[in-house]
Parts: sequence; structure tokens; C-alpha cells
Amino acid sequence: MDPYLEDPARWTGVQQSMITYLCDALQPLLGNRYVAEMGERVYVGSFEHVVYPDVAVVETSERGRPGPATAVGADEPMVLTLEDTEAREVYLEILDIQAGNRVVTAIEILSPSNKDRGNPGYELYRRKQDEILRSRSHLVEIDLLRDGEHTAACPRGAVGLRGPYHYLIAISRSDNRRRREVYPIPLRSRLPRIPIPLVPPDPPVVIDVQSILAHAYDNGAYTRRIDYSRAPVPPLPEAERVWARERASSR
Repeated sequence: MDPYLEDPARWTGVQQSMITYLCDALQPLLGNRYVAEMGERVYVGSFEHVVYPDVAVVETSERGRPGPATAVGADEPMVLTLEDTEAREVYLEILDIQAGNRVVTAIEILSPSNKDRGNPGYELYRRKQDEILRSRSHLVEIDLLRDGEHTAACPRGAVGLRGPYHYLIAISRSDNRRRREVYPIPLRSRLPRIPIPLVPPDPPVVIDVQSILAHAYDNGAYTRRIDYSRAPVPPLPEAERVWARERASSR
């Protein structure tokens, strides 16, 4: 994973590209029974817009001296304006054509809003996650963001038993909800090849997440767009930041 891609200002484009290329990679593997289809969630949220005053105005008396305390202008605040903004999040579904386009597998690549408890996107994602876990559909969650709440449908404490990790992929199969297939991923590790479950007894298809990310990175020209001399957002410890810079220069 390239931690510089995690900047919320950049991640929307990365996420959308990965969903597109994941759909392209899945389509020829699914045979005649299944089809991969992209979907989109749309919601309106309130986001902060910061306004800094250009001029401070102070009332004075007729003689040019400051008047009484009640007549003197207050110190100028920073003004936060909440603006309603439309947000869009893409996801991927595998449909069973033989069963009337029933959703067999839902694949989510998490966004910053999905991991921000105060964001409408968090509640919307949690509701969909709960609906899928109560249904006959499998759920694949790909979390390539270090920042924010633990949102994937797997116990956080148990995931960390094998050691520290930065990213996470979790798979919940509809035929065994008590079982989770989990990939805890340290920053310096290759992203895994993962099984995408279908309707039993059909075997899963395997997707290389690292190849999907590399495709999104190359086609998005991020080598030219990212300033690797600056600290990433969210920040990394210096040793990891040096490693990320060196990796970028070797591309």
C-alpha cells in the first residue's frame, strides 16, 4: 500500500478506480451464471467551511476614542459554516443471473466517511453492513485506510493477535456467519490475493488486490501527482515515511 493515497482529498479517486478495475478483473472469471455490477450510494452531509475575516471593525466614539465596553466590537472569531454537500460512494456486487439477479456477494472498499462515526456515511454504511450480514449475501470488506474507526465486521482485538497491522480485509460468508476470513496487513507487506465467494458448491474466484491497486496507481498518474517530499495524510512515523519515499522513487 502507498500511504500517500490515503489522503481524504485523494482517496475518492483511488477508491472509484479500484472498484472499476476490480469489476473488470472479475467479469471474465465469473462464467455464464454471474455478473459483476457497480453500484453507488448517494447521501447529503453537512461539512465545515472555514471563513477567516479580512477586516476587524471596531466602533469608536465621536471624538475618535473607544466608547464604553458595550460599544466596542468583539474580537473577530473564525467562522464555521456547515454546508450541505452531496457525497457519492461506489461499491461492487456480484449477481446471480440464474436466480433473478440476486446479490451473491457485496464488495466494499471503505472510504474515510465509512470510518468517521460523526459522518452520515458511517451510519449509512453500518446499516448496509447489517442488512448484508442478515441476508444470504457474502460480504467482502477492503479497508486500506489507517485513520478512523474500526468498521469492518470482525472483532478488532482478535485481529491484532498475530501482531500489529495497518490495513485489513475481512470476508464474511453467508453460509457461516460465525466465521470470518481476515487478512491483517502491515504497511510494508504486499496486499493479498483473496477469494471472492460465490454460491456453493461453485468455487470462489481469486482476485489479486495488489494488482488492482497498482493498476489504479499507474492509470491515475499518482507518481507525478504526489509530492513524496511532504508528510503523508494521515502522518507516518519517520522510519515508515522514509521507506514510503524510497519505494516511490524506485517506481
